[in-house]
Amino acid sequence: MHLIKCPRCELNYITPEEGYCKICKREMKGEPQHEEVELCTVCNEHPALPGKDVCLFCLKEMNADDDRDTEEAETPVDETSLGGIDPVSAMDEIIPDLPEDIHDREYNEIENEMSLEELEEEEADEDDDLEDEE
Repeated sequence: MHLIKCPRCELNYITPEEGYCKICKREMKGEPQHEEVELCTVCNEHPALPGKDVCLFCLKEMNADDDRDTEEAETPVDETSLGGIDPVSAMDEIIPDLPEDIHDREYNEIENEMSLEELEEEEADEDDDLEDEE
């Protein structure tokens, strides 16, 4: 079977015996256009809403499912779902053990060495020194 494009619209394919496509024949006779009803892609029973691919019933059901999922996500976690782990004790285990021989003075020195403000000041001073040398 050989198909050709409709000579009038050049969009639809027809057999050579037909002459024109069904749409062009309807237009030439002056009949109103019949819009084909698209069925819902989910249930394939009801017509789809304009601009959507699902019917009203399936859309409501999908929205209800989304609401249920949101409610489930918002429910607080109870301690039994954690498998018997006390959340506070689990946090204590994350903190590393530090040697006891580090004194307060050494902590302050470490803190000063890691101060971002001091590093920025040093870099600014170095940049000033380089500019003065040029």
